Amino acid sequence: MIQLLHGDCLELLPTLPKVDAVITDPPYGLGAKMQGGTWGAKDKSMMQWDIEARDEFVRPLLEIAPIVVIWGGNYYELPPSRGWLSWYKPDAPPTMGHFELAWTNVDRTAQQMRYSIAATNAERVGHPTQKPVALMKWCMEKVGIPIGATVLDPFMGSGSTGVACVQTGRSFIGIEISGEYFAKAQRRIAEAQMQPALFTEAS
Repeated sequence: MIQLLHGDCLELLPTLPKVDAVITDPPYGLGAKMQGGTWGAKDKSMMQWDIEARDEFVRPLLEIAPIVVIWGGNYYELPPSRGWLSWYKPDAPPTMGHFELAWTNVDRTAQQMRYSIAATNAERVGHPTQKPVALMKWCMEKVGIPIGATVLDPFMGSGSTGVACVQTGRSFIGIEISGEYFAKAQRRIAEAQMQPALFTEAS
């Protein structure tokens, strides 16, 4: 089951049932700080949606699912956790962070994935903070989201979480406020649905 919703997640979340897991990458206030080496962020007007990290973006997510993964969680007031996830980018230029952190509510040891930025070139669609599909698959495996579970991404962006769900046999609900990125997510997820389902996990 794939359900894509175009709108403000703060308005739409109360209308949704509980889900099995949340994996998301909300805005966390880096729009004014991004520099030319990042994924097409030379034009600061592109990043107006990422001007501030507001706790109201993430607070409702803690109640909607038993498993929650929030990339950029270090920018929010979230409960202490030992189950942090880290994406290490060995080829990151000086103008980009060399790693990113995701807060989780899963009580397990912290984990890190090494994955180059260059490896994502083929899947980029113009979103300046687009996450690799392989990274989202890895997230689901590390926090123990079972095949067939329903995953929610209320800040869907260009749809990497949705593509990862399609490729691994999980249901997906995605919300995106930007019409431009919603259309890109729709296209990417539709293309993934047309491919043979392998249902394999990232290593």
